[in-house]
Amino acid sequence: RRYWSHNEESILTTQANYASCLVTLGRLEEALVLRREVYARGVAMHVSHETTIMYGVSLANTLLRTGVYDEAKSLLRELRPAAQRSLGSDSDVTLYLNDNLAVALEENPTRTRDDLLEAE
Repeated sequence: RRYWSHNEESILTTQANYASCLVTLGRLEEALVLRREVYARGVAMHVSHETTIMYGVSLANTLLRTGVYDEAKSLLRELRPAAQRSLGSDSDVTLYLNDNLAVALEENPTRTRDDLLEAE
């Protein structure tokens, strides 16, 4: 396991914030590229669980906004056990993750009956 400098984590945080600005401006495709990079680097850098999970949830939210439902659903399902285990079921991040998963399941045009049942 490699430990990264404070500067590298600060750069990653700044990139995540920039991606949020891009989302706010409606520049979703640019935000999606940057959110993918931030999440991948966060995982590679072994940043805190909460930060990594939040980067993943932010990526999934942008995937949903761009209509990439299956990838968002898969990512959120992957993150869910880690969020519940490390942050707790009642944490704001876990609740936000669950909200996004429900959206991914309900709004996906290729949703199944099982997806709808899971979303409930």
